[in-house]
Amino acid sequence: MSQKIVAVIPARGGSKRLPRKNIIPFLGKPMVVHTIEAALETGLFERTVVSSEDEEILRIAGESGADLDERAPELATDSATVSRVCRDFLRKEQRSGRNYDILCVLYATAPLRTSEDIKTVVGMVSTGKCETALATTEYALAPNQALRITRDNTLQPMWPDVVDLNSKDMPPLCAGNGSTYAVKTGSFMKTGSFLGFDTLGHLMPASRSVDINTMEDLELANYYAKKLSR
Repeated sequence: MSQKIVAVIPARGGSKRLPRKNIIPFLGKPMVVHTIEAALETGLFERTVVSSEDEEILRIAGESGADLDERAPELATDSATVSRVCRDFLRKEQRSGRNYDILCVLYATAPLRTSEDIKTVVGMVSTGKCETALATTEYALAPNQALRITRDNTLQPMWPDVVDLNSKDMPPLCAGNGSTYAVKTGSFMKTGSFLGFDTLGHLMPASRSVDINTMEDLELANYYAKKLSR
């Protein structure tokens, strides 16, 4: 039996570090358009929905082929989580008679992620390998050597028990790259979490894992985009 899958692209209008980041120009298009096009290219989704409170973002998304979810103002604040936004959206869909087996969340600020990356993450869930899956990348620096800044600005090991371990003695570690998540909707509506006890990861290279939140991130993404196009 075929599964119904929905893609949600959260793209609110407010952003502090990089203003209007979700529609800032990138490779000749507003940022969000790259994610919309990658989602549509997969052919996986019943609906590809951009969730925003911002009229300009919604207009651009609609012109790019996405369905629109005009979110409530209280879900467009700095404190509103993507989990809350997605649960609100799924409840509205249920009231409209639309139900989904799998939710895929795609961040607009990861324009170098490809349709194949999306297919791989969703496929882990749709084939029954796991309840939740996400795109990951390797750490650029040894995470066990993380230092926390104390109130008096001194540095202390975040994890003293492992700070001196050699990298070869550490288990393989990765981090979510902030681009792509898939979860069975039943589990998500119960827990509100994109992580579960059986979460699987799709490891992506750094060149496709840039999550653009600052001007420096944007410059790095442009560098990788030029390198990938060669």
